[in-house]
Amino acid sequence: MKSRSQEQSLSDSRELDRSYDPLTGNPPSKPNKKTIKQRFLKLLPCYPSGSSSSSNQRNTSDDADPSTVSYRPEGLDRLVQHTNFSKKELQVLYRGFKNECPSGVVNEETFKTIYAQFFPQGDSSMYAHFLFEAFDTNNNGSVSFEDFVVSLSIILRGSITDKLNWAFNLYDLNKDGCITREEMTDIMHSIYDMMGKYTYPDMRDTAPKEHVDSFFQKMDRNNDGVVTIEEFLETCQKDENIMQSMHMFDNVI
Repeated sequence: MKSRSQEQSLSDSRELDRSYDPLTGNPPSKPNKKTIKQRFLKLLPCYPSGSSSSSNQRNTSDDADPSTVSYRPEGLDRLVQHTNFSKKELQVLYRGFKNECPSGVVNEETFKTIYAQFFPQGDSSMYAHFLFEAFDTNNNGSVSFEDFVVSLSIILRGSITDKLNWAFNLYDLNKDGCITREEMTDIMHSIYDMMGKYTYPDMRDTAPKEHVDSFFQKMDRNNDGVVTIEEFLETCQKDENIMQSMHMFDNVI
């Protein structure tokens, strides 16, 4: 006989992916046509909205029998409280997440493989690594559904301060509370590698360094060689272009 906690866990998971309607008992509604890969990657930093995948195939490591799912997310009501998504939106996101990741989690190699499909002209592996670490909030080498929706909620519907804090965490590679010139150089090189050499107009080899110099000239207000979260927030909130970019995802979902 199943324990009460096991039954509740199964109920929460079925409610998330709408494998049943808890109110009417009706069968699940027709799946949304957009895959989680399309939803997820379209919302990530540096993803061009007009791009399309060069391949619609899933990574074979995640193409397992759904019955083998070993990880179940926390209850739906709890996720509603901890994100800015409605119950219905979470159900749609979870259904798509399970379709792409039957195991219930995404490891870094799978994340890189999916992300690379959107940047066939360049090498996105390093930027994808940095991005994966920003989503892997528990530092356990995998991104769960909770990790995914919490970060997505911040990117799409968080306050300006929340969004800027998330961006700062992405750039702060060693998570020590400040951004060094070396960290920003690594970030910029990863972005230029992802964009590829065959861009128009052609990018100069010195472009990454010039961007880093510009970043520190603007952000490092006390000229101590590092950018703190306070400097980052203060500078960004006074920059009209940055503030406008913070709203670019407001109406995506």
